[in-house]
Amino acid sequence: MAASFPETAISTERLLLRPLAEDDAPGLAAMMADELVLAWTDHPHPFTEAHALDLARTLAPAHRATGRGIVLAVTEHLTQRLVGLVELRHTDWRLRTTEISFVTAAWARGEGYAPEAVLGVAQWLFEDRGFLRLELRTAAGNTAAQQVAQKIGGISEGVLRSAWIVRGESGESGGSGSGGAGERRGHGRPDHGSSNRDLPDHAPSGHDRWAPDRPPVGESRSDLILWSLLPEDMETPEPAAPAWAGGHRYVLRD
Repeated sequence: MAASFPETAISTERLLLRPLAEDDAPGLAAMMADELVLAWTDHPHPFTEAHALDLARTLAPAHRATGRGIVLAVTEHLTQRLVGLVELRHTDWRLRTTEISFVTAAWARGEGYAPEAVLGVAQWLFEDRGFLRLELRTAAGNTAAQQVAQKIGGISEGVLRSAWIVRGESGESGGSGSGGAGERRGHGRPDHGSSNRDLPDHAPSGHDRWAPDRPPVGESRSDLILWSLLPEDMETPEPAAPAWAGGHRYVLRD
């Protein structure tokens, strides 16, 4: 049986990251309708509530069960409103490495939610799951995703040339990001940063496999910047309870 992540919830100062639920479908569909999410990710377009339900019911559970990664809804503690989506993918259980991507809802951008969520997941991976490396790939023009990588203490390791496809006017003017749409993203290829190449029906080319006859939105190629975060890169203040248990040990960089 393949190694896999457990079903889990991760708590940070303002956010709760938990498995997707069917009730998230309306908020998820609205979040994915944003033009920045379209530009920086390869989620289906248009992304409907039917897509959201399929992700919650089938794709995300299969993604976790087969050991490829995990998909988590990001919600506010105070309002329980859906803030974003975080995905771990391309997980290598022998090397204990994985890649993270994220999407942030348009209304929630600029609040620091993406770096808070990503760093909370990083602490859980390193401290609870014994992982040794976390990767984030951001499109060359996705400056918001790059800021997220910097805020969590990520180290830029180089450029993957012409390694991603971006869609729409926003993408053509800049780049793409593995980090999602939102603060920028997130595996981030959707704070606008995240692509979902490991989820069966999310095509890296930007084509919608749920509707293969629909012509693709305007596309262009982009470089990707590769970032890494290791346990020793994490700044930890005084010992406290783990972040996923409410300890909130994360430290964001200026």
